[in-house]
Amino acid sequence: MSDIRLPVAVCSAVAEVLNGSHDALNAMFETAGAPGPPPDLAHHSKWKTWLQRVGNDPEVDSLFVLGNLIEEFMDLPPLESNGELDEFLGISTDPVKEYSKRKERLVKVLEEHGFRYFRGGRIIPIGQHEPIVSDTTVQNSSEGSKPSSIEDLLKIIIRGLPRAMQPLVHRRKNTPALSFTTEYDIQDLLHSQLRPWISDIRPEEFTPSYAGSNTRMDFLLPAHNLVIETKRVRDKHHASKVGDELIIDIEHYRRHQKSDHLWCVIYDPELYISNPGGMISDLEGTRSTPEGSVNVKVIIVGTSA
Repeated sequence: MSDIRLPVAVCSAVAEVLNGSHDALNAMFETAGAPGPPPDLAHHSKWKTWLQRVGNDPEVDSLFVLGNLIEEFMDLPPLESNGELDEFLGISTDPVKEYSKRKERLVKVLEEHGFRYFRGGRIIPIGQHEPIVSDTTVQNSSEGSKPSSIEDLLKIIIRGLPRAMQPLVHRRKNTPALSFTTEYDIQDLLHSQLRPWISDIRPEEFTPSYAGSNTRMDFLLPAHNLVIETKRVRDKHHASKVGDELIIDIEHYRRHQKSDHLWCVIYDPELYISNPGGMISDLEGTRSTPEGSVNVKVIIVGTSA
């Protein structure tokens, strides 16, 4: 846990490079781990103030949140400009040059205040060694080394899904790009990320009947009594229905003898969910009846694009 205070200049410099609507950036901050609610301020002041709150909260890993917020900006430069087309469209600014200038300024401010950025959203104080992506401990040899708990592993993999998609969407020249437009696409990517770490993954196992019907789990991890359910938000209408869908899923999973824990992964790339914090608050927690109980964890994954 890093409870390092974030200097005001760093907070201000980061606020300068964040683009998007209030709703988009609210979701971005919440996904990065910033404590809510969002400050009720004008655009630039809002993100600077929220970052200052992150840096002043001893319960929040300030460098982890900061790294999550600037990772996409730092690691994904804009496409090179097309001189003739830009001239025809009346675009006078070269996006690559403008991006380089803004990135150079952010790097300079970070370093002036004792921080260095490493690819993948990792920020450490200058003088420390470059960090490993995750702290690992050697466990069962059949599953290699892994983070110290299944919860830590899932957080790393789930929150890293957009990063894992990036080289598959932006592939090399003349190589077909992959898309992630359906829940099956998200499930396949998540499955591939889990397989090196967990030996027994059972996709599409049926749940006990609820209200006259049963359903298939996306993934059951029987060694951990844990189920993963994925949702891919299709549009604004679907965004308003995702919570209701998960409430029904929770009732099914609560009756399964191997589902003590349910992780709901919601991929919302267009940020259609207007109140992600409210949805998480409504769904998370332990659901118990005489027929069984399940502890529910919700992670909403999106991008700032």
